[in-house]
Amino acid sequence: MTIEVANETDIEVDVESLEAQARFMLQCLRIHPQAELSILLVDELAMTDLHVRWMDEPGPTDVLSFPMDELRPTRDDEEPEEGLLGDIVICPQVASVQAIAAGHSRDDEVALLLTHGILHLLGYDHAEDGEKVEMFELQARLLTQWSARDSA
Repeated sequence: MTIEVANETDIEVDVESLEAQARFMLQCLRIHPQAELSILLVDELAMTDLHVRWMDEPGPTDVLSFPMDELRPTRDDEEPEEGLLGDIVICPQVASVQAIAAGHSRDDEVALLLTHGILHLLGYDHAEDGEKVEMFELQARLLTQWSARDSA
């Protein structure tokens, strides 16, 4: 699995941990081992530009996902498809503000945003209540598995 992480901000982020987390979650979701993923950390100005250009919404956001080959999680009885997952863009500055509001660390918030972004790349959404429940339950389960593995 090819996972590239680039930090274009002045904020220190553990890119090795992000890569390891992404790899772990993609393996849990049975994504093909040759899949490719790009994770980019940008400042508020760059995120604002992307948010306006691609979502037609003002201001910065926390995470954006840009899927490529529409890969989906694979059931145990299926062979995973090879392809490009796409790009996830995270804004650590927005994550810092959200972390304070949520009462946890910025690293925990960035981990949540990475998981959220991965699920969007894999076709999950939260526009409707049923979709939201499914996506957020899977997100919580993946984060719990990651935390349990990370602290073991």
